[in-house]
Amino acid sequence: MLERLLNWAAIVSIALTSLGCEKKAETAPAPPNVEVVGVTQKDVPITKEWVATLDGLVNAQIRAQVSGILMKQDYVNGAFVGKGAPLFRIDARPFQAALDQSVGTLSQAKANYDRAQARLGKTALDVARYTPLAKESAISQQELDDAVQANLAAKAEVQQANAAIETAQAAVDNARLNLGFTTILSPLDGVAAIASAQVGDFVGPQGQPLTTVSTVDPILANFTASEQEYLNAVRQATIGGKSQEAILRTLEWQLLLADGSIYPQRGSFYALDRNVDVRTGSILVQIKFPNHGNVLRPGGFGSIRTVVRVQQGALLVPQRAVSELQGGYLVAVVDAHNKVSIRPIKVGARVNTMWVVDEGLKPADRVVAEGVQKIREGMLVTPQPYTPNRENAQQLNKNIRTP
Repeated sequence: MLERLLNWAAIVSIALTSLGCEKKAETAPAPPNVEVVGVTQKDVPITKEWVATLDGLVNAQIRAQVSGILMKQDYVNGAFVGKGAPLFRIDARPFQAALDQSVGTLSQAKANYDRAQARLGKTALDVARYTPLAKESAISQQELDDAVQANLAAKAEVQQANAAIETAQAAVDNARLNLGFTTILSPLDGVAAIASAQVGDFVGPQGQPLTTVSTVDPILANFTASEQEYLNAVRQATIGGKSQEAILRTLEWQLLLADGSIYPQRGSFYALDRNVDVRTGSILVQIKFPNHGNVLRPGGFGSIRTVVRVQQGALLVPQRAVSELQGGYLVAVVDAHNKVSIRPIKVGARVNTMWVVDEGLKPADRVVAEGVQKIREGMLVTPQPYTPNRENAQQLNKNIRTP
């Protein structure tokens, strides 16, 4: 009996020892696997990007210059129109009648002028004939004075008749001009917007624009740069002995369209606004892009970017290796003994999927790019090479559904 109890005690002791070993093994797990990547050092072109809106190089608002009934629209909405092409026609009959009336008034003024000239000729002859007779006392001085006064009156009448001709001629020119305004022409080559007025509407100079014609080849991309960016450009221009416009003209501009595609044509600097907007603290910059085929239209949105400088010997890490916490940025650095230290860094510009690190890292450092959620300060890890394309492959597999 005693021997059996000793055997049971030995078994229980072995079991407890085994459980204790298992518990001890559980409290000391193996170091977690993480993917690490070395800090890359190279010269990096720093690219800036801004939200841009497209606008025509010239946007001409087409208004009626005379009041009347709109009789016809001569262009197709949204179509390209050439300079001088008719866009609208206003009822010309009232203006034709006004022209005919002014032509009649001009003819009457010319007839009055001819009569005044004839009268002036007669009075001039009377003065010439009476002058020697008055000297010989063949006629009275009063008769000569009357002839002289009649001649002066005839000259004034001629001047008045001539002024009436000029007034009538101006009325004819104005009436003819107004008649010409009944046909509304395009002032430039461009794309005409959908008409805002319909046939039968009463239109006039004080009304809304009938349409807008925009020059879209080339087309402008407008964006606003901050005052700080503007001052940095001025500072660089001062150092290089150039104007800010000269520096902007040396840059090559790229346009990203709303669908994410890159516009194939490169842009060039067009204009820098004269003032900084006091409400937003920004300044308007315009970039000109070729637009063959009128693919781009005014009002479109996109992003515009350019390489503003080259940062020499920049330190780069993948963006996914950087964690943001309360406005600051952290990375997990793995030392030569595979020990983790959480380190604050100061980041710079983003370059594709990488982030430039201005402070906090050295070229020889290794940072955790995958598995950051598994680690903490001072932990030992098992580092493995980082495979940056794995995430894309996983995402692609998620998007592919098995039928």
